[in-house]
Amino acid sequence: MPKTSSRVELCPLALSDEDEFCSLVQASTELHRPWMRLPATAEEFRVWMRRFDDGTNLGFLVRVRETGAAAGMVNINSIIRGRYQGASLGYAAFAPFAGRGYMTEGLAVALQYAFTELRLHRLEANIQPANKASLALVQRLGFRYEGLSPAYLYIDGCWQDHERWAITAPIPWTPDPSLPQA
Repeated sequence: MPKTSSRVELCPLALSDEDEFCSLVQASTELHRPWMRLPATAEEFRVWMRRFDDGTNLGFLVRVRETGAAAGMVNINSIIRGRYQGASLGYAAFAPFAGRGYMTEGLAVALQYAFTELRLHRLEANIQPANKASLALVQRLGFRYEGLSPAYLYIDGCWQDHERWAITAPIPWTPDPSLPQA
């Protein structure tokens, strides 16, 4: 199944994306802080990319199909099989493309990929309550609010509260073979 929409393509993040990624992160510092911190130097990027080595985390760039430019990134993190069949999502727009709908399309493509190709059943997005743009994004895509997680993630020098939003695979859903039958 192609990882595309009418305007974007979801491309696996690779070491060869280092220069473009770091340049876009540096240009997006004001947009990302205080919500997250992404690798902004070559050394940080190479260390960060190791998280994708064992297959429990997957990284993608959201590329504009018309130009190939990276509009943002999406990670499918902490993939758990067995009875859970779920993961958490991380995502960020890059400043030159923020507010144009590319991340809505890119995250929608990532959801489709996670539910059909990876056969995950549940995806969570954990968002700081003041991050209105991110909250609006998950609401547009049909995520449901599940509660507040106090002091959930360590970001920007302290433990931050996060709202937990989740979405489950549409029915019918084909389970991954690792799902126990009983």
